[in-house]
Amino acid sequence: MRGMLYPPELQVKGFIDGRKISELKPIGLSGEGSAITRVGPLFYWSWFYTPLEGYVRLHSHQGFEIITYMIQGRAIHIDKLGTKSEIDAGGLQLMRSGSGIQHEERFIGPDAEGFQIWFEPLLRDALKQNPSFRQYRHCDFHIKREDGIVLKTVIGDRSPADVSVDVRMYEVQLHAGKMIDYSLQTGRILSALAIRGSGSFSGQADGEELKFRHEDVVLLSSDTEESIQLTAAEDLRMILIDVPENPGYSLYAKRP
Repeated sequence: MRGMLYPPELQVKGFIDGRKISELKPIGLSGEGSAITRVGPLFYWSWFYTPLEGYVRLHSHQGFEIITYMIQGRAIHIDKLGTKSEIDAGGLQLMRSGSGIQHEERFIGPDAEGFQIWFEPLLRDALKQNPSFRQYRHCDFHIKREDGIVLKTVIGDRSPADVSVDVRMYEVQLHAGKMIDYSLQTGRILSALAIRGSGSFSGQADGEELKFRHEDVVLLSSDTEESIQLTAAEDLRMILIDVPENPGYSLYAKRP
C-alpha cells in the first residue's frame, strides 16, 4: 500500500455568494493552488457549507459529468433545459453537461453541507452529446448495515446513478473501534475524505498504517491487488472515491 495524506492546509479554501457559502476543496480548479491537481478522471472536488442559505448564480458547464451529493440540508437545481430538482440529505443530482448546459443552484440549511464533484469523460465525445440531468433520493441507493457499520454505494455496482466514467464512490460510517476491508485493485487510486472523526488505513501486505484526522484527504494505491483495512479511532464518516489512474484516454491539461 502506498499512501499520501493531505491535511486541510494543503487544500483550497473559497467562498461564494458574499461568503454565505464556504468551500474546502480537496481538488481545486486550474490555478487555484490545490496540492492535488487531479486523481485520474476525478477532476474537481468541492466540499461546501452554508449555515442558513446560499445561492450560486447562473453559470455554464460543458463536457464534464458533475454530481452534487448532500450530507445535510437541501439542494435546489434549476437549468435552462427546464429542469427543477430538489434533494435532501443523502440525495444526489447528476448533470451530464455534454455540449453545454446553464444552471443555478441554491443550498438551504440550517447547516447545509455537501459535495460538488466533477468527473472527466472522454471530452472529445462528451462535447457531442446532449446534456441531461438525473436526481436520486437517499432511499434509491444500496445501503449495507451491520453492527456499527453503514456502507452506502453512491456510484458503481448497485447504484442507480448512470455515470459513464469508471468511478466507484461510497459513503462509510463506522462507530469507534469498527473496521472494514476494502479491495484496492492494481492501477486504481482510492481518494478518501474524513468528513467526521478520525482513523487509519493499513495494508495487509506490508502492515503500514496511515493515520488521518477530520478534514484530511488520503490517496491510496498499490502495485498489486490488496485488501486495505479502514479502522475508526472515533465515530467516523468518510467519502471514498475509487478511479483508475489511467482511464485509457487523454485527460484535459490542468494547472495546479
